[in-house]
Amino acid sequence: MTLYTRMSWTGQRLWTDRGRRMASRGLQRALEHCLTVSNQRVPLDEGTLERSGRVDVDGLNGSISYDTPYAVRQHEELTWKHLPGRQAKYLESAVNSERAVMLRLMHVSLRDWLRG
Repeated sequence: MTLYTRMSWTGQRLWTDRGRRMASRGLQRALEHCLTVSNQRVPLDEGTLERSGRVDVDGLNGSISYDTPYAVRQHEELTWKHLPGRQAKYLESAVNSERAVMLRLMHVSLRDWLRG
């Protein structure tokens, strides 16, 4: 399962080394926030699935992944029963519900840098 979100910037100032680093830091913060929210929703038995969640950022590209053989099945199987507060679509629902927060986290460091 893959979800993509694209953000475009038409200004020139961002494409300096410092601008890319600041954008990458903001992306890292946003993805870590989303992983935290997703971990609060992930189906829980022994905690293996929750502990396997990780964020990877390479420049301006980032991803959130869960690394267990059953992660995709747990995410997609809507008929399975879960503990209260836990659910299928744990990552997708976190991305959708936290989109505005993630965008704010991504632009905070850039905003301060662009003003300076």
